[in-house]
Amino acid sequence: MKSIRLRAGRERSLERRHPWVFEGSVASGKADPGETVRVEDADGRFLAWGAYSGSSMIRVRAWSFDEAERIAPAFFERRIQAAVALRARLPIASTGLRLVHGEADGLPGLIVDRYGDTLCAQFGSAGVERWKSTLADALLQATGLSRLYERSDASVRSLEGLPAQTGWLRGEGSTEVTISEHGWRLTLDVAEGHKTGFYLDQRDNRALFARWVRQLGLQRVLNCYCYTGGFTVAALAGGAAHVTSVDSSGPAIARVQAHVALNGFDAACSEGLDTDVNQFLRDSLKAGRRFDAIVLDPPKFAPTAAHAERAARAYKDINRLALMLLEPGGLLLTFSCSGGIGPELFHKIVAGAAIDAGVDGAIVQRLEGACDHPTTLLFPEGEYLKGLVVLKSGAPTGPLPGG
Repeated sequence: MKSIRLRAGRERSLERRHPWVFEGSVASGKADPGETVRVEDADGRFLAWGAYSGSSMIRVRAWSFDEAERIAPAFFERRIQAAVALRARLPIASTGLRLVHGEADGLPGLIVDRYGDTLCAQFGSAGVERWKSTLADALLQATGLSRLYERSDASVRSLEGLPAQTGWLRGEGSTEVTISEHGWRLTLDVAEGHKTGFYLDQRDNRALFARWVRQLGLQRVLNCYCYTGGFTVAALAGGAAHVTSVDSSGPAIARVQAHVALNGFDAACSEGLDTDVNQFLRDSLKAGRRFDAIVLDPPKFAPTAAHAERAARAYKDINRLALMLLEPGGLLLTFSCSGGIGPELFHKIVAGAAIDAGVDGAIVQRLEGACDHPTTLLFPEGEYLKGLVVLKSGAPTGPLPGG
């Protein structure tokens, strides 16, 4: 077994069971991409078994901190079985769920989502790439399914020195699937959609939004960066009279309208716009448009902490515009999925946006990803999605619920 020796004093993160070893911590040793290595401190003491990646700044991703562990097919089978068993215990009101969430499930770099009878996987690190066939078989065995589509086309693959790969790993057939979520029907294409086809991490937040819309009697809703309209369907299910959905993707907007029809809502209740969100917000402000509720769910503005300053300006600008477009008493659901923007910083950004907009509001709820996207106690970096539910100050101008 090849060994990686760390520099003196660089063993502390592994002693705390953090799974990453960065390039600057390595004193000596190398291996083939994805090969299992023994990680040692400067004195040769065992720290972890991990997968080596000579192309990545994360030089080793730990598999296990147990020296007696053997990194073999049975190891991966146990990890997959444990991940699937955990999801079986969770309160998930959907036929779409995340089965494997990378480091949180002890499988760094592996993301697996289940959509009905179809699995969709992203192999995002050299380690899981090396064990791809074993992992694919273990996934089908643990779930009893026969279809597994690969969506290893995320940009993180290039950081690992890996080419993009997509297509059926096991089984075949249509890549178009339909899932049920909180009683709603939603469609996706595992071959073409964002990530693995859908944003499952927002599942619980969509249901929550429907409850807020119903509770406050919100009528005019704006869904920004709407993708295929999950929050649009939620707003209509909550009783909204009209939802404007904005995204710079024509195919996504087409699917929004299809989802409105699929769930039995009147097409006149929904307007889909294929346009730039920032420009739409500015144009709406000039035109004097106002909304009772606004959802801001933008793409990842800050993939790393190094991009945080530039991303903060972008987040602040869209939140400022949204707060100005909200009616007094209106509701803002605002998110950041950027790992480089922590919850405290995000709060400060939205607060700064409110100052610039000349408004105030009450944070009535803080949000995170759905329970099948867990953050572990020992790997806080896994917490990427954070959100705020803000009730803008001032008396609502429209009728009260039931009024």
